[in-house]
Amino acid sequence: MAKPPRSAFRCSECGWETTKWVGRCGECQAWGSVAEAAAVRTGRTAASAVTQAAVPIGSVSVAESAFRGSGVAELDRVLGGGLVPGAAILLAGEPGVGKSTLLLEVAAQTARHRRRTLYVTGEESASQVRMRADRTGGVFDELYLAAETDLGAILTHIETVRPELLVVDSVQTIGAPGLEGVPGGVTQVKEVAAALIRVAKTRNITVVLVGHVTKDGTIAGPRVLEHLVDVVLHFEGDRNSRFRMLRAVKNRFGPVDEVGCFDLGAEGISAVTDPTGLFIENHHGRVPGTCVAVTMEGRRPMLAEVQALVTISAMERPRRTTSGLDGSRIAMVLAVLQQHCGIRLHQHDVFASTVGGARLTEPASDLAVALALASATFGTAPPAGVVAMGEIGLAGELRRVRDLPQRIAEAARLGFRMAVVPTGPESPGGVRPVSQDRMVDGMRVVDAPDVGSALRLLGLSRPANGRLRSADDG
Repeated sequence: MAKPPRSAFRCSECGWETTKWVGRCGECQAWGSVAEAAAVRTGRTAASAVTQAAVPIGSVSVAESAFRGSGVAELDRVLGGGLVPGAAILLAGEPGVGKSTLLLEVAAQTARHRRRTLYVTGEESASQVRMRADRTGGVFDELYLAAETDLGAILTHIETVRPELLVVDSVQTIGAPGLEGVPGGVTQVKEVAAALIRVAKTRNITVVLVGHVTKDGTIAGPRVLEHLVDVVLHFEGDRNSRFRMLRAVKNRFGPVDEVGCFDLGAEGISAVTDPTGLFIENHHGRVPGTCVAVTMEGRRPMLAEVQALVTISAMERPRRTTSGLDGSRIAMVLAVLQQHCGIRLHQHDVFASTVGGARLTEPASDLAVALALASATFGTAPPAGVVAMGEIGLAGELRRVRDLPQRIAEAARLGFRMAVVPTGPESPGGVRPVSQDRMVDGMRVVDAPDVGSALRLLGLSRPANGRLRSADDG
């Protein structure tokens, strides 16, 4: 006797399923999002005819899946060479960051090379997209535009236009008729994405889907959406800055450690091949409380300036304010400076930030942060043309960072004359080598075993007036 279909409960936020009702989702931890779904029918699947016989992997042709340039160099850099026919790409980002502008530029550049492109917009009208295309110079005969929110209509447009590139902005606005839920729901997003990906694979079309993000920055909808696509890209940037960065979170055709840099302006979006100058402030003289760090964004070294301000606190609990830096790492650096360098800031407010909206989360920027804090505390400016890179341990030691030669070469290319780096590995006896100087690419490179040595090398281990101000100075 056949078993009756059993009920299932599904989370409306992420699509997680369970056989019994629970108050909190076991996947995304959302409260009150689990509700009863349609009954799940179980059965056996019989063997059926295959669409194509299995062949040895060595006889499979890769000519149809070769990289094809998108016309946007920074996007090709992130993708590993360009767009791949038959690939499904998911681009996510916060509202207003420039996702539609970037994809309209990609569509226009593809159409400019006489490759037919279909741009489907579900959030704007066709006239609004045309106005943006006029402003950015993206009007071409091979670029087709459709304003649709119905999946069946989009599939009809694909049959009619037969594009090589399909852009859907966005997947959360497209609805599939005959399915439960509203557009943007778990069931709808899964079906729409699956249908578009099937079209991409069967017709060898590159499909780019725009995805919304939640308030914590993750991609909205079921997690299975990220598993279905071939590439997941995140477009990010500060609203107060024109600088934008494109990161690859998942890439089946290339690396995931590359980033693309863009400049978003009124005339459109353009690639930034050398973004270092955006994050370095040009001072006319030596300024206390500043230090330049060299961080790695993917495989690209980038220089960013760290600024610090230390003032006497009028409150019982001094403030620790950061912008563009990790607050927990700033607290750790302050603890190391107090314990191992004798710099006591328990009565001082500390403000630390980066220039140009850069975000430094890499531990290699710890040394630059420590030097900027010490410089601001003592009122002594570091030597001109100095960069610092190194991770600080809780014992005050400096740890080696990856890609050190590339960081030094980039700093030397930009005209810096001195770099403070961690000392090499320990000797067989367990003793760390003393500070050493050497010349690399015309720049003086100084090795320091710990934070205290780095401060002494730069003359930042004592106040300029002989003593550190305290709260009693008034």
